[in-house]
Amino acid sequence: MSLIQVINPNTCLAMTETIGAAARAVAAPGTEISAVSPAHGVPSIEGHFDEAIAAIGVLEQVKLGREQGVSGHVIACFGDPGLLAARELASGPVIGIAEAAMHTATLVATRFSVVTTLPRTLVIARHLLQQYGFTHHCAALHAIDLPVLALEDGSGVAQEKVRQRCLQAKREDGCGAIVLGCGGMAALARELTLELGMPVIDGVSAAVKMVESLVALGLGTSKHGDLALPMAKPLSGAFQHLN
Repeated sequence: MSLIQVINPNTCLAMTETIGAAARAVAAPGTEISAVSPAHGVPSIEGHFDEAIAAIGVLEQVKLGREQGVSGHVIACFGDPGLLAARELASGPVIGIAEAAMHTATLVATRFSVVTTLPRTLVIARHLLQQYGFTHHCAALHAIDLPVLALEDGSGVAQEKVRQRCLQAKREDGCGAIVLGCGGMAALARELTLELGMPVIDGVSAAVKMVESLVALGLGTSKHGDLALPMAKPLSGAFQHLN
């Protein structure tokens, strides 16, 4: 049996539950999902400042997961905050949901579009496309112009805006797949895939399956080179607990 830690880097417990349910829906028999979030930080991640704060919470959870013997970790925010730092700290695989969704999209289509939340986060998605080498695979980026927590307010307005943006992307972008650009959208992927007749990819589900595959292959994060464990040095003040 493997235990996969799925980290919601914000402090919204309702979103943690949404993410955990999406992860459990695709987990293989024998895979246990531990959906967690930091006790302190930001309630939603919608910019560079939020990501910097959230990265510390991600590292705290990775350290706890490693101590608990988890097989691997998923960072369930589309900015993939703290991803490389988390890989330094972890021995098992660590996958970010943007990374997982973009990789998966290129396996089932030549071009994909991204549908995310606020327009200000589009630049973060662009940076990740460049970092992961997928700029030429991305047809377009769309924002629903609602904050992340609108996905958890129970009104359904945000979900309908995601649906409309996905329909627009299919109609106008010349893409073969759509990537959902927020962990809070995880529950929408299957329904939209059926409605649109094209792959709509949730990064939480994709990342869980990637971690499962790496664990089955006996592959963890390389400790040779820049992802070796952090250099031993005393941390002070608020960071002592990360020693």
